[in-house]
Amino acid sequence: MVRDEIRKIIKKAVKDSGAKRLDFSVEEPREKSHGDYATNVAMIVKQDPTKIVKKIKSNTFEKIEIAKPGFINFYLSKEYLQKQIGEILELGEKFGDLKISKKEKINVEFISANPTGPLTLGNARGGFGGDVLSKVLKKAGYDVTQEFYINDRGKQIKDLKKGLYKGEKRTVAQIQKENQKFITKNLEIKFDVWFSENSLYKNKEVDKVIAYLKKKKLAYQKEGALWFKSTKFGDDKDRVLIKEDGEYTYLASDIAYLKNKFQRGFKKLIFFWGADHHGYIKRIQAGAQALGYKKEQLEFIVIQLVNLKQGRMSKRAGLYISLEKLVKEVGLDVARFFFLQRGANSHLIFDLELAKKKSQENPVYYVQYAYARICSILKRIKNHESRIKNFKLLTHSSELALIKQLIKFPEIIEDTAKDYQVQRIPQYSIELAENFHRFYQDCQVISDDKEKTQARLALISTTKVVLEETLKLMGISAPEKM
Repeated sequence: MVRDEIRKIIKKAVKDSGAKRLDFSVEEPREKSHGDYATNVAMIVKQDPTKIVKKIKSNTFEKIEIAKPGFINFYLSKEYLQKQIGEILELGEKFGDLKISKKEKINVEFISANPTGPLTLGNARGGFGGDVLSKVLKKAGYDVTQEFYINDRGKQIKDLKKGLYKGEKRTVAQIQKENQKFITKNLEIKFDVWFSENSLYKNKEVDKVIAYLKKKKLAYQKEGALWFKSTKFGDDKDRVLIKEDGEYTYLASDIAYLKNKFQRGFKKLIFFWGADHHGYIKRIQAGAQALGYKKEQLEFIVIQLVNLKQGRMSKRAGLYISLEKLVKEVGLDVARFFFLQRGANSHLIFDLELAKKKSQENPVYYVQYAYARICSILKRIKNHESRIKNFKLLTHSSELALIKQLIKFPEIIEDTAKDYQVQRIPQYSIELAENFHRFYQDCQVISDDKEKTQARLALISTTKVVLEETLKLMGISAPEKM
């Protein structure tokens, strides 16, 4: 990654500073006029930035500037950018693969809908988010397991078995089977594990975890119920594990489920939950700590509500649309992209009219059209890959801007693998498509200048590689013609 290279160069320049900590930042400035990257290292090590700049000897940069109150701004050189084309082409689909961890095991649990009816738009938002985050984490070097937790126990399930739940006459097993088929086939989400809550009771795992909590004096009897001392671990009040009537609460099985996951070797557990589950976080963290794990090993991504732009969703007002109908109406590619565009913690307004448009106004088609256009150009020229390319001919500002966008891809993977903000992926794809379309308008790819033609064909081949990988991460198709 460019960012890593710059960090190494800076560390070398300040190694004699005597600074005890070097936790400086290297970031892309908000204003393009402030360079391609900027660092606050001079302020961190309390050195004159001029002295640091004088020590930097590298052809990576065309120019280095100092800005108040002590930032150092870096401008990448043409030679450095041109060199990146060959390196990306050599790596191919492995470009952006990272080794952030040594195959650390991560469990990503998402959707986990109760089998009491069809899936909702909220389920889709968490579903697509969980699926994309899993892909990103895998590309970053983690060993990821995608898991669906089947809530096949509790009062509503008992009611459903009797045919009493909201007029349903199907069994839990039938609804679960239908949902599972829809998720796999229609949403194209492949789970590694479909975990049954009921299995925790069948295998006595819930009883074992309750016995453990009693032994550790973390469970006590009060008013005929068994309570968990969750306040000991930061919860605002203690929680019931077994009610007066002997019925187990969800928390009892949830703590057993946590233990089951950690015993399978996972170092980190990620949960995608609906906004209505936000208040449940502290008690789950308390459960993990009671078992001897750190609350930092749990990450909760809370999904906010989804509404249609045409009006707040309501069955009475006739503005309700099922997930199945939505996917049929706009297509899976569009549904995925639109659900992924906003951060999970922001409310999502789904623009149904825009989603239906098959034009470049629709961001999905705008991105896919860039890919199709590249494929169309490459098909016109045979054996372009076997010829020698002179990348030094790529000097136009639009060519260099496109290369700068391409080399950001590994950084997008790294940042998303660290903060789980998957909306960064569709945003990046739009920016990459914009840079490509601008390049296409400004630079004639195929011309009488054979050498320049070959260099530009190499550039769009590189763009094809990165754009295809970006679409693949989102689970969106890469059409060769539109």
